[in-house]
Amino acid sequence: MNLSPKISDRETTSTMSTEPAAPPKPSPVEGIKDTSRYLKGDILEELAQDTDHFTEQSKQLIKFHGTYQQEDRDARKTRAKPGVGKAYMMMLRLRMPGGVMTADQYLAMDDICEKYANGTLRFTTRQSIQLHGVLKGNLKATIASINEILLSTISACGDVNRNVMSCPAPLADPARKQMQELAVKVADHLTPVAGKQSYIEMWLNGKVVAPPEDPNVAEPIYGKLYLPRKFKVGFARPDDNCVDVYAQCLGFLAIVEDGRTLGYNVLVGGGMGMTNSKPETFPHLGQPVCFVTPDEVVFAAEAVIKLFRDHGNRADRKRARIKYLMADWGVEKFRAIFSKDYFQKPLVAPKLAPITGVDLHLGWHAQGGDRWFLGISVENGRVKDEGTYRLRSALRSIVAKVGCTMRVTAQQDVLLCDVATKDRPTVDSLLNEYGVPRAENLSMVQKWSMACPAIPTCPLAISESERFLPGVVDRLETELAALGLADQPISLRMTGCPNGCARPYNSDIGVVGRSGEKYTLYVGGRIEADRLSFELQDLVPKDQLVPRLATLMGHYKADRQTGEGFGDYCHRIGKDGLLTLLG
Repeated sequence: MNLSPKISDRETTSTMSTEPAAPPKPSPVEGIKDTSRYLKGDILEELAQDTDHFTEQSKQLIKFHGTYQQEDRDARKTRAKPGVGKAYMMMLRLRMPGGVMTADQYLAMDDICEKYANGTLRFTTRQSIQLHGVLKGNLKATIASINEILLSTISACGDVNRNVMSCPAPLADPARKQMQELAVKVADHLTPVAGKQSYIEMWLNGKVVAPPEDPNVAEPIYGKLYLPRKFKVGFARPDDNCVDVYAQCLGFLAIVEDGRTLGYNVLVGGGMGMTNSKPETFPHLGQPVCFVTPDEVVFAAEAVIKLFRDHGNRADRKRARIKYLMADWGVEKFRAIFSKDYFQKPLVAPKLAPITGVDLHLGWHAQGGDRWFLGISVENGRVKDEGTYRLRSALRSIVAKVGCTMRVTAQQDVLLCDVATKDRPTVDSLLNEYGVPRAENLSMVQKWSMACPAIPTCPLAISESERFLPGVVDRLETELAALGLADQPISLRMTGCPNGCARPYNSDIGVVGRSGEKYTLYVGGRIEADRLSFELQDLVPKDQLVPRLATLMGHYKADRQTGEGFGDYCHRIGKDGLLTLLG
């Protein structure tokens, strides 16, 4: 039975052979997981050693505990001499379903970033917080401090389900409240069992608890080898796709009628990453598989995870995401195997639910009763004090004085929630005192832009991103103002490499690091994030990005149709037409 409108599926072909092909050799990471004793490996022993970094095996395993080993790439020039090694450091990421934290938790995280990290917090594109610059010798103390405030880093990285996303807005809306509650339930249900005990033993209480000998009992969802690669889940509404639900490995799109959530369309196979010069890798949007009721959501999530566990590519990590399984199989085959072997009952057809809007949730909004929330735009998610712009001091002062809760958004912004009416003037006054601009005073392109950290912390970065994008935004603001387009929403996303952590492949404009100071330019997605962009030009010098975009925006101003966004215009004109306009 055809459960949805026809979807174009990528198909694979095989060459006939008289002998069955030998199974591909598992990647080295699979071997590391296999012998890890449920993610413990030799991490404890290496923590006790007086070294500044972990071995390759432990470097892979600490990801499951929420940390990446990195280096200060800015320090390479001064350390690249005999006897001086890399400036190693760790990045820590929190597990925060829906991006929610209390006032006390935020204040404690601010203390932790000062004591153990580089003095900044970073709000991520998956509604989490990252700490950068943590030294290996401080890693255990940092993780213990995070757990003391009832937050955690477990499963924030690694080949498991990561932070579960949901619209964070605390509006008086039962549908949003249900999504936020389900995000927590899914996150808890998909947390590793034996892996969590290893986490507690190593980072918290030191108590050794031997897991059951049967891997299916020790890790009933993941098994001994966990997943082939990372896995991401998100919840959204069709009228507010603020979490990029089509970019998730597993998306739950709420079907709401008359204020009541009937259930969710299950979308599988979204993902942004790709590898240069490997056409077999590509960004992909989630495909509608079926419809489930709210009480089926957690079971459906487990079923999709198990399918991925059993059928995902464990040989080539560049092609190990569930999006490639969906692309290779096609949605009909995926449905058949999912229904028979994992969901174990007939599937209900997904509902027609086009994406119609996205809300950044910036500015003041009524929560209901005597409570309000304020959405603050945070440039590239970085919470810091710099010059007259003292965001870190502002947030700390506001949270300490009014006791507001906090919610991180998928746009790297933050919502100050549960603010009493009487405290609104205090919040506004403190923002003014610390030089933090209101959303209404920012340009559209500023509010709709975001970037990954890239250099100097990410080892995968090819080009600058977080440190480069602000200058691009400044120049685009000038060009857009001159064209009379300052009020036009245009989503601009930049990453330092093609892994696409800031989701550049489904925005109006995507700028992806390609080679040093050159970038690949993508256009043709849209703010609603339900359509992929296309590569317009490769190896664009950084000083040519804004002039080329300005040229296209001039043509867009002259030739756009009523209500047509910039990405829609690029999609309509197409690559060849746009290249002709660029000359």
